[in-house]
Amino acid sequence: MFTVNKTDGAARLGTLTLAHGVVQTPIFMPVGTVGSVKTLVPTDLKDLKAEIILGNTYHLYLRPGLEVIRAFGGLHRFMGWDRPILTDSGGFQIFSLAGQRKIDERAAHFQSHIDGRKIVLSPELAVEIQETIGSDIHMVLDECTAHPATHEEARLSMERSMRWARRCRDARTRPELAQFGIVQGSMYEELRLASIDALTEIGFEGYAIGGLSVGEAKPDMRHITALSCAALPTDKPRYLMGVGTPLDLVESVALGVDMFDCVMPTRNGRNGTLFTSRGRVNIKNQMYRLEEKPLDPECSCYTCKTFSLAYLRHLFVAQEITALRLLTLHNLTYYLRVIHDIRAAIAEGTLQALVEHHRGLWKS
Repeated sequence: MFTVNKTDGAARLGTLTLAHGVVQTPIFMPVGTVGSVKTLVPTDLKDLKAEIILGNTYHLYLRPGLEVIRAFGGLHRFMGWDRPILTDSGGFQIFSLAGQRKIDERAAHFQSHIDGRKIVLSPELAVEIQETIGSDIHMVLDECTAHPATHEEARLSMERSMRWARRCRDARTRPELAQFGIVQGSMYEELRLASIDALTEIGFEGYAIGGLSVGEAKPDMRHITALSCAALPTDKPRYLMGVGTPLDLVESVALGVDMFDCVMPTRNGRNGTLFTSRGRVNIKNQMYRLEEKPLDPECSCYTCKTFSLAYLRHLFVAQEITALRLLTLHNLTYYLRVIHDIRAAIAEGTLQALVEHHRGLWKS
């Protein structure tokens, strides 16, 4: 069940009630692809006030596999996480494995990147995997359209995704788990609106905006996001998949988005790029070799409260694994703080001022 509690323009404060707990929106979901947010453990995530995390159907199906997950009664018990989980359906992996897969009406056919075995991922199997995982929110299987795409390519891809969405809904056996439809249609307005019409006719517990952050220009992303949010039901959550930067979060919330996921804070942290209240920091920079100040003086995370920039740089340059953990802790803290700032701004009716602040901070 989803309730909108307050609005500020198109932005919404909401409450999403799921099988494993209540999630306040807007929300950012840390990515735990194989049942783990890299370098962190569940107590870290709870300390960061993460309310929901994301797992990946494709990767969990390959390893550890359904037999193991089923034996533990689902992913929550297997990984020791008692809060909500959302799982992608594998559609993005179909997209990213373009050179190794074939798509027909029945399913996506490809080879495992682990051992080369043949995988046939159908809408029905995608639902079975996610219901075995026990994800509080699971996504329909879709075909993520490549960018750029001709109108005809986008139309055929979108229409297949809509047929697969119907098959996913028909295959559903656990109504206590929410299922989200995914809007496709590339950069074509009429295809996006046709996709929304098809999905809302089927009826889902929420709706995702897919097929963005795949190479299109930022103004195009914002335009399609705004178009989709304006056309989607007002009483259901809206999830912008795979996006993005801190500026993407605040600008997209202002357009009506409620939910986000992205590997950027965790991956960038492991690569030495940090998000701070003063902008980006490259921890490898020689200028930090003797710096006694913390990474971000305005941050209350363990990393910033405890260590100097010089020490963090030393750990990273020395390839000490502790660095990856400390930098991930900070980046996720920053992202979740942005989310809490967004919520406070909506509550106070001052979101546009926060948007302008982040535009100035991330303009470079």
